[in-house]
Amino acid sequence: MAEILGKPVTVDEVLREVSHIKSVVTDAVDDGVRSALRAAKQGREFAEDKIDDARHAIKRNPLQAAGIVFAAGIVIGTVITLICYPRD
Repeated sequence: MAEILGKPVTVDEVLREVSHIKSVVTDAVDDGVRSALRAAKQGREFAEDKIDDARHAIKRNPLQAAGIVFAAGIVIGTVITLICYPRD
């Protein structure tokens, strides 16, 4: 039999150690999954809050919002035109 630190190791001890390692790994994976789910939930709530803020801002200043959308459209259109039609 194998010896660790001068002491013979039994099959029961090996199985107990394997079970302990399995438990530690399972707990770590469960903690990681819970953390990921919590982060996803917080991210979704943050995004929903920002969307609500944007809706309220648009309702308070509709002309300013329309002007921003118009300007963004002009900028995006210009960038796409410059990318699609290279200069000679």
